[in-house]
Amino acid sequence: MRRFALALTVMLIGTAQAQGAATLVYGAGGEPVTLESGNVNDTNSVIVQNQIYDTLTRMKPGTVELAPGLASSWKANKALTEWTFVLRQGVKFHDGTAFNADAVIFNVNRWWDPGDTYGYRAQGKAWESWKLILGEAKGSGSLLSAVRKDSDSQVTFVLSRPVADFPAMISTNFFGFASPTAVKKAGEKYGTPGVGAVGTGPYIFESWTSGSQLTLKANPSYWGSKPKTSTLVFRFIKDPSARLNELKAGTVDFTCDLTPDALGAIRNDSNLSVVLRPSFNVGFLSLNSKHPILKNQKVRQAMALALNRKEMVSAFWGELGESDNSFIPPALGWANSKVVPAQPRFDPQAAKKLLAEAGYPNGFTLDLWYMPVSRPYFPTPKPTAEAIAADLSAIGIKANLKTEDWAAYLADRNKDPGFDMYMIGWSGQFGSPNNFYGPFYGEGGTADSKFDSAEIQQLLLKATGSASRAEQTRAYAKVHELTHEAAVRIPIVHSRPLCATRTYLKGWVPGPSNSEAFNTITVTGKK
Repeated sequence: MRRFALALTVMLIGTAQAQGAATLVYGAGGEPVTLESGNVNDTNSVIVQNQIYDTLTRMKPGTVELAPGLASSWKANKALTEWTFVLRQGVKFHDGTAFNADAVIFNVNRWWDPGDTYGYRAQGKAWESWKLILGEAKGSGSLLSAVRKDSDSQVTFVLSRPVADFPAMISTNFFGFASPTAVKKAGEKYGTPGVGAVGTGPYIFESWTSGSQLTLKANPSYWGSKPKTSTLVFRFIKDPSARLNELKAGTVDFTCDLTPDALGAIRNDSNLSVVLRPSFNVGFLSLNSKHPILKNQKVRQAMALALNRKEMVSAFWGELGESDNSFIPPALGWANSKVVPAQPRFDPQAAKKLLAEAGYPNGFTLDLWYMPVSRPYFPTPKPTAEAIAADLSAIGIKANLKTEDWAAYLADRNKDPGFDMYMIGWSGQFGSPNNFYGPFYGEGGTADSKFDSAEIQQLLLKATGSASRAEQTRAYAKVHELTHEAAVRIPIVHSRPLCATRTYLKGWVPGPSNSEAFNTITVTGKK
């Protein structure tokens, strides 16, 4: 019996050692724009940052329910204008320096304060994440008035107005905390391939080969659940079909954002498992409201009527997509207006009539920009762009298809005069309608569309400043009506992103907000 127990112990130790030494390979849909937290808004960047950084609060696996992160607890004053966070003690950055209140304030000031020495705004850093989630930077109109150190293990955010969602807003995976020491050492190069990034997360940056892959190593001192694999590799494979082929060949262990038509092939492969990420996104066509033609609301409404969105979703997403008349996903449907029809209207004749009333009976020509990489909301961007162009052509609008490098695409859409129209989308980070409306209609979210509605922004402030669901519902319903009428952001789809794994991969729980770390994943049995 003793010999058997000894043999079993040796076997278990050997298995554990083999597992701990395993390499986990993720097939990414593209290369990160940067590893600098607070300065991104794309999934390719944040999915890597999820492994390097931690946030104050975070989502429970597979949900948008809030849970402790680097903050062990938090509370608000009665007015919802001050939020105090108690920080987890004993946490270290990968470089061995302490995570504390000073580190929190250092990071927040980089994101929020235009005058911060370490924000490197003169070198072109825009800190777009802050604008998308929390609005204006420090100064007039800023949501944040101050961030205060109460002690080494406690900070308080002082707000200029009541916000019930603030703990959820600061949980977004844009706001991972970086080592102040590392940032100061690297300067404006922090987050680039040659420098990398330093956080408190489950994996540590090792290398980044542009155009090829990025490698992380397990953090043996991680404060949370220790990584089950010793190495994590992100391979940059833009084409979804190529990612699926690599998965079939076993050269990657898991991947996401596959095309919906791959669902059958995955189901029929005994070596693969289908994994569906919960739907919490929107893919849409964004129009430039300052364009000489598109500034006319009738023109924009005509374009919305010209798009056969139901057929488009059926063709490109199948059972993994849903078309409706709302910018927010079905999970947040309680905030939709009953006045707005649930389904989008497809009526080319009515569209032609509106164009004639607007003074364009013979149509016109515009540029339609489509993204160069597959995203959860647009897994096949070019064919989808071609379908949009075909529908617009039927009412006399010629669309010239254009694209460019992903990083340039994200930057150029916000530069004057902006794209005429372009495809983009959003995967929500927390369970509030404001997480969808705010980044695209709120303060700081209109640089691309040039549609800056004070009425919508006031309604969003009213909704976010109330703890009453009834008051929130009334405000958001009016926002739904106004945005539908404006036809500046035309919703195309809410998709359920298709992911897949090798059958030996276990422990992965994809969340709706793309915020999960990979430290719980095992690859026992991988050859």
